[in-house]
Amino acid sequence: MSLCDANSKGCASIGKVATRRVEITDVEAAANWHRPSPKLRTMRRLEVGLVALVLALLGGALCGIEVGPAPAAGVVGGVVVLGLGGERFVNRRYASWGYLERDDDLLIRRGVLVKRLSVVPYGRMQFVDVTAGLVERLFAIATLRLHTAAAATDARLPGLAVAEAARLREQLTLLGEARAAGI
Repeated sequence: MSLCDANSKGCASIGKVATRRVEITDVEAAANWHRPSPKLRTMRRLEVGLVALVLALLGGALCGIEVGPAPAAGVVGGVVVLGLGGERFVNRRYASWGYLERDDDLLIRRGVLVKRLSVVPYGRMQFVDVTAGLVERLFAIATLRLHTAAAATDARLPGLAVAEAARLREQLTLLGEARAAGI
């Protein structure tokens, strides 16, 4: 089945259109996408591991006291399996984050189940914020947030090395001021 008549140029058949799948990661696939620091993955893995350990110990102890050792072993095994699943999700989520600095805008990609690509034009930036919570400071990483004129903008880059976050903040601020001034 054709999308247009035989005399039109630039038409494709539905079969060819349906077989060509375009991914968000196809946007300038050959370009040099930057990733967060590997310390972010380590931090998230430790968080998942500690939560799984606490749940396994508490669940196993309570179940062992109330029901017996066999169900307690089952609870501990179940929590360990969930922890391993959480660790796999953390790895995939870490791998999904990336940012690309272009001439006129910044591209941010993220998402495991729902892939998202945010395009933030430099001229629309109002301010750039760098934050680091207690755990992030222990791992020497920070989160960069971009605030634009749009209220619903969710442009953030977690897990950047502190020096990279500071460099990016300064560069984006300068580019934003230059684009807003029309330079």
